[in-house]
Amino acid sequence: MTMQRKPGDTDALQEAGAWARWFWDEFLVSWLGMAGDAEGGGVFETLDADGRADPRAEKTALTQARTLFSLSHLALLAGGDHALTAAAKRQLAMLRRFRKPTGLYRRAVAGDGAATGRPADELARSYDQSFVLLGLATWNRLCPSAAVEEECETCWRAIEAGLTDPATGLLLEHDGLADPAAPDAPPRAQNPHMHLYEACLQAHEMTGNPVWTARAARLRDLALRHFLDEDSGSIVEFLAPDLSPLPGMAGLRREPGHQCEWAWLLSREADFGGDAGLRAVAARLADFALAHGFAQDGVLAGAAFDAVSAHGGVVEDSFLLWPQTEAIKMFATLHMTGRTGASQPAAGDRAAALLALMFRRWFDGRPVWASRLDAGGRAIWPQGLTRLFYHLVLALTEGARAGLWPGIARG
Repeated sequence: MTMQRKPGDTDALQEAGAWARWFWDEFLVSWLGMAGDAEGGGVFETLDADGRADPRAEKTALTQARTLFSLSHLALLAGGDHALTAAAKRQLAMLRRFRKPTGLYRRAVAGDGAATGRPADELARSYDQSFVLLGLATWNRLCPSAAVEEECETCWRAIEAGLTDPATGLLLEHDGLADPAAPDAPPRAQNPHMHLYEACLQAHEMTGNPVWTARAARLRDLALRHFLDEDSGSIVEFLAPDLSPLPGMAGLRREPGHQCEWAWLLSREADFGGDAGLRAVAARLADFALAHGFAQDGVLAGAAFDAVSAHGGVVEDSFLLWPQTEAIKMFATLHMTGRTGASQPAAGDRAAALLALMFRRWFDGRPVWASRLDAGGRAIWPQGLTRLFYHLVLALTEGARAGLWPGIARG
């Protein structure tokens, strides 16, 4: 199940290529066998450190929608691979169990797809709807139907009607929020806006319909207006309910993974013919991440920290898996555009080195992956979260698109 690093293999591109081939040829099938829930439907949320799932655990719209996207994306790249398409179809059936009469998708259901009976699970979160749209749009390119196209539009209209603050246009945390500006309301988060922007860009690529580029541009403009810190060239994670900065470190917190993710998305919109000035914003975000977001020494040298401050200091010297994938995507984009940061090694080499480091430290010797490591490389969150499969798939396919390592084979 695991791949051991080859002794003496120090070339980053060679090692990254070997890991990519292992992921496509061996790991993917094994992981799908462990994560798929043949009885309850969809996929399990978590695999423990021994690769085992708890069949009684709840299922979330977030994980099921992300997996629908991932399988559909891979099936498209593999030329309509039958097994991947069939697995994606099962995900679509599972995701529909989350749908509410409003057209939004509830947060969670029981492991067998039934209602949990908990009011919090009936809420529809704006963050989750982003991935519903991402998954539905990609599935509909793989297996087109008027019904799924209408599902996408219904979900979009429901987001506008039930998850949008009429006073600001910003997304609401969930559809049970009465007053988003109240002092006890949840903080305003950049993350749902970023991922809905991503979903709109994906829908544009899948359909060619200009309505999605217009929606993406409106979301991006709104998000950057509120969450871009012009002084540091970084994205603010949270604002107070009244849109003022949060006090103390909460307001200064920056996540390198999100700086990289925004840089990748802005470059993607520009590639689709959007405002060419977006590349300058993407470059500022990339420069902030390059200057402050990566460990410079230790066993995880080159890995992205969980959090730093707007001033560049390390806030959390732990290492979640997903920021590594977002950094790989950013480096792959920089490689394709020919841009590197000042005094930085070639972006393609950094992407390959980080991919190899990720597999060696987060994967090697484990049945799946660890979700978080400490600064010494020890697992402090040894369970493998299924929702992270989405991050892994995009990192590997973006690197393959950049020609840095092999992609999934076409059937």
